[in-house]
Amino acid sequence: MLSWVDGQPAESLAVTDRGLAYGDGLFETIAVTAGVPSLLDRHLARLSQGCARLAIPCDEPRIHAELLAFCQALGEGVAKLILTRGDGLRGYAPPQPAQSRRILQGGAKPNYPAVNAEQGIRLFPCATRLAEQPVLAGLKHLNRLEQVLARGEWQDAEHAEGLMRDISGRVVEGVYSNLFLIKDGRLSTADLSRCGVAGVMRAELLERAAALGLVCDIRDISLDELVAADEVFLCNSLYGIWPVRALQAHGWPVGPLTRKLQAITRDLLDC
Repeated sequence: MLSWVDGQPAESLAVTDRGLAYGDGLFETIAVTAGVPSLLDRHLARLSQGCARLAIPCDEPRIHAELLAFCQALGEGVAKLILTRGDGLRGYAPPQPAQSRRILQGGAKPNYPAVNAEQGIRLFPCATRLAEQPVLAGLKHLNRLEQVLARGEWQDAEHAEGLMRDISGRVVEGVYSNLFLIKDGRLSTADLSRCGVAGVMRAELLERAAALGLVCDIRDISLDELVAADEVFLCNSLYGIWPVRALQAHGWPVGPLTRKLQAITRDLLDC
């Protein structure tokens, strides 16, 4: 694994880092092909928005330059950019002023089975619910314990992803992806103002769908609405789109609109 800390090769981190102590930070997971990071502008924009909301210092030009150099060194794979609030003394109070820490890790791309994209995947119904916290909603912050617990609910190869709902039972997302449903040619994806992660591929698809003249609603989605959908798919910035073919006894076909959007994400990730 390739790793840099604050722009320098490193394999260790200070035990006083607030990212370790409190999950006080943000991260981005970026596909890299031939040294080029995919969807870079969207990743950096989300990071900047998260830093503004959490009041974490963000030296955008330095992060941009380091990330480009790191991706060139990595060549092929996945770059994970972590930005923490840096070191701090014991206690929750943020240090004033804070000196944020930049961590870059690089490794191979996940070896997802081709059948996931070709034939679709089966969703596991996760019992772990997403708590509602509007201040953190949409952010890719470092506290991922809800996802850790949810992913621990299944170990079989039959399920490639899990469905996560909020404490009121509304459909929100996958454990590591965003969810869309299609009904009568109309796309819907969950409102993420209470909880969930606003994925960069989700944002890209919303923009591309609008350019294609497709209507897409961002709203609350019930489990009954999901079951009644014509098509269902998941997306993220590493694999693009996976059609969803089943959730427990419910099944969906891999439909034409899913295939159309899937071709778009394939082109986006083929740098």
